[in-house]
Amino acid sequence: MPLRLDIKIKLTSRSDRVKSVDLHPTEPWMLVSLYVGNVHIWNHENQTLLKTLEVCDLPVRASRFVPRKNWIVTGSDDMNIRVYNYNTLERVHSFDAHTDYIRSLAVHPSQPLLLSSSDDMLIKLWNWDKKWECVQVFEGHSHYVMQIVINPKDNNQFASASLDRTIKVWSLGSSSPNFTLEGHEKGVNCLDYYSGGDKPYLISGADDCLAKIWDYQTKTCVQTLEGHSQNIGCVAFHPELPLIITGSEDGTVKLWHVNTYRFQKTLNYSMERVWCCAVMKGSNNVAFGYDEGSIMVKFGREEPAMSMDANGKFIWAKHSEIQQANLKALSSSDIKDGERLQLSVKDLGSCEIYPQTLKHNSNGRFVVVCGDGEYIIYTAMALRNKNYGPALEFIWGNDSSEYAVRENNTSVKLYKNFKEQRSFKPDFGAEGIFAGHLLGVKTSQGLAFYSWENLDLVRRIDINAKNVFWSDNGDLCCITTENSFFILRYDQTKVDESKENPELITEDGITDVFSEDINEFEESVRTGLWVGDCFIYTNSVNRLNYYVGGEIVTVAHLDRTLYILGYIPNDNRLYLGDKELTIVSYSLLLSVLEYQTAVMRQDFETADKVLPSIPKEQRTRVAHFLEKQGFKEQAMAVTADPEHKFELALNLGNMGIALQLAEEAQAEQKWKQLADLATRKCNFKLAQECLNKARDFGGLLLLATSAGNGNMVKQLAKNAAAEGKINVAFLSNFVTGNKAECLQLLIEAGRLPEAAFFARTYVPSQASSVVALWKAQLGESNKKAAESLADPVKYDNLFPGLAASFGAEKFLEKTAKTLPASQYPFQPRPEERNVTEEMAGFQDVEEDVKFEQEDGDTEDDEVEPEVVEAAAAVAVEEPAAEVQAAPEAEVVSEPDVEAEQLVVETPPAVSQEEEATPTPPSKEDEVDEQQQQVSNQVALDDYDDLELDIENLELDDDIDASDVNLDAELEDFSAD
Repeated sequence: MPLRLDIKIKLTSRSDRVKSVDLHPTEPWMLVSLYVGNVHIWNHENQTLLKTLEVCDLPVRASRFVPRKNWIVTGSDDMNIRVYNYNTLERVHSFDAHTDYIRSLAVHPSQPLLLSSSDDMLIKLWNWDKKWECVQVFEGHSHYVMQIVINPKDNNQFASASLDRTIKVWSLGSSSPNFTLEGHEKGVNCLDYYSGGDKPYLISGADDCLAKIWDYQTKTCVQTLEGHSQNIGCVAFHPELPLIITGSEDGTVKLWHVNTYRFQKTLNYSMERVWCCAVMKGSNNVAFGYDEGSIMVKFGREEPAMSMDANGKFIWAKHSEIQQANLKALSSSDIKDGERLQLSVKDLGSCEIYPQTLKHNSNGRFVVVCGDGEYIIYTAMALRNKNYGPALEFIWGNDSSEYAVRENNTSVKLYKNFKEQRSFKPDFGAEGIFAGHLLGVKTSQGLAFYSWENLDLVRRIDINAKNVFWSDNGDLCCITTENSFFILRYDQTKVDESKENPELITEDGITDVFSEDINEFEESVRTGLWVGDCFIYTNSVNRLNYYVGGEIVTVAHLDRTLYILGYIPNDNRLYLGDKELTIVSYSLLLSVLEYQTAVMRQDFETADKVLPSIPKEQRTRVAHFLEKQGFKEQAMAVTADPEHKFELALNLGNMGIALQLAEEAQAEQKWKQLADLATRKCNFKLAQECLNKARDFGGLLLLATSAGNGNMVKQLAKNAAAEGKINVAFLSNFVTGNKAECLQLLIEAGRLPEAAFFARTYVPSQASSVVALWKAQLGESNKKAAESLADPVKYDNLFPGLAASFGAEKFLEKTAKTLPASQYPFQPRPEERNVTEEMAGFQDVEEDVKFEQEDGDTEDDEVEPEVVEAAAAVAVEEPAAEVQAAPEAEVVSEPDVEAEQLVVETPPAVSQEEEATPTPPSKEDEVDEQQQQVSNQVALDDYDDLELDIENLELDDDIDASDVNLDAELEDFSAD
């Protein structure tokens, strides 16, 4: 039967005629040389053109990568060989190589040698370490030498194909051929060596439309492949698959089986004549060059034919050879995450078919090989043939002696103890079968599940399934598609109920046998397996993840594509393989998986028993899982990461644990976070402590001003200034009325222009000195600009109202009063006050005292009441240890002091008795007086409003006022 080949186009590029193609061994690059003289490098993974080289104006018939030198070597019809660095596109070397068109190039895999063939009938050997010296010339052909290929099994030997109808085999060091193979009736265009270890073969393609397989040891033709209708332009043995590839000028590519030589498939991409092809060891990619461009396709399955049993025994197929390896030979210290395991490999023998899949049964005693439309069951230890038969697909059942095969697209057969039990034809065909608790069949209408026992339909699901994975207990099922996967829960009790109640069975199977609570994830799963309730898988972006309880956990980021082989609980390790047949391992603790499984099943008793067996370094991962499931208290108790524990404590509002962790860490960020939590919890004492330790002056200012603690604000001003936090220090001094300190901070910070304007507005007596400093600073950079600054004292005519500002400054200084925060609602707003009117009749206390002393009317110890009030106003209580409540707060209202806009607090009225008695008033009297003053002011405001209303009153001219006696009315008002 024909090979089951998956063929996928990876790159298609339209261009001029392509004369040669090559593949880079490590980069996803395809090299294309064109008949018009250019060379292109394509990235076949993202389908982009990376680089273009304009070599010459004539056809470039040959080009090759030299990866170890980062070179591209080209041969063209101008008879030159050119060497380029493919990273910089710089031409490294160029030289005349032949006297006619250069047809082919071959790079030696290990030595600094290059072979070239030409229409001059010569083959030349070049050594680039000797400045591209021609070290040997091979003569013997009588016509154009079309292609040369080095033998991959013996790098000292190469073969050449010529239009003289012969193939010659040569050895380096000998200028004459070892032998000649003849058999084609027309010129030979191409050839290739078979890289497998079992056959000394090479293939040739010629203008007689035939491809011939030669045994170069017996020098005989062993097979002729017929099928093309035009000249054959390229041939190749696929290095990874049992395929022979031939391309022809009839526009087709034909595939043949390497063992049976049977024709398998024809590929026709409608790009006219096929000129060249390229394959590479370790890759399933094949590149083709056509008249109208180039194309790259991928043959076969990506997943290697590998399997592992429950005891750690590996078995895999290397081409048709079956090999075995065992983990028992390794010690645990030899196994490290992500590193290749150094296994001792044992050859078991050759398989009669080409293996495409290989799988152990559940107890590991037998292994099945499936391929070429057949299956063979071997004993796992000695590879003895146990059973065989036709099969497109083969799956093992849960019972180690049970299995099923899909022979064609319509029927499935079940076997037990190597004997056929029953067969059936599923509705809508059988495009694929899947192993597990139920027998899965992919049909044209979706996915159908059948019972292994009686093949009854259990459930039909409308989904285009790619694979199906079942948990060991059969409760959970993962169905994967091309771009996503679904986790379903299977309910066996529904099946049992349906046996007693057939009405539950519909044409699509048993209702509700799968729960409606379906988890869907947008990820493409490559391979996977279940461990308990955890589904471990690799995805399309090379990540190793596992699913548990609706959450995805990433175990590792893989550097290449790996396929899961199995999990060994005793080792707590997961094993994976790649297409190069190398094995790697990652640690995945069974105790962690068991704990997470118990949590998802709400079995906390089992979870508590498993927890002590989880190593400390894995506790944090478990804690993150618990947090995602909503168990934050348990997560905080389990986690071993202080950072994670601190975050959980904050989320739970546990300030005790958070404070303990913050004290251990002594990190500024932690103190800030804890301060935020304490503020939300109204624990202001802790908030103040945390903000102090975090040196968060902004937070302290917010806390102090919100609580109205003036003493704390004053202390904060000093601390902030000492720490260089100028903004906070300035604002703290400003809200407490310490304008002199604000001005000093601006000066010390070098912000003299702002200091000058601040002085002009709030401290006009200092404006002159600040302007002098500003002029000195500005004069260093712009003398003319400095001279333009005017001193308010010297040029008072430029500053209207300056003298009044001085008086207002003194007035505010003498009359400023500290009031409790409770009085704030009763104080007029600054914009509603007129300082000019308030200071009318005000006389500077110092000047008044000096005048009375000169007249001898004032005793030395007499002090004006205004001075006493001023002294009382600036009295400050001792700093509190913590934030105080509003009654201890202070309100200072000091607006701008410019004459036209100065608005200050209304000074309290002073009676004659108080003028005679210099005793300072008590605080209670002061509050009562202030309230009375505010009440009086409100009453006056009411009268002002009334007066304003009368002035604007619009009178009706029709009103008769002839009988009104205003004089009498006024006398009555006065009497009242």
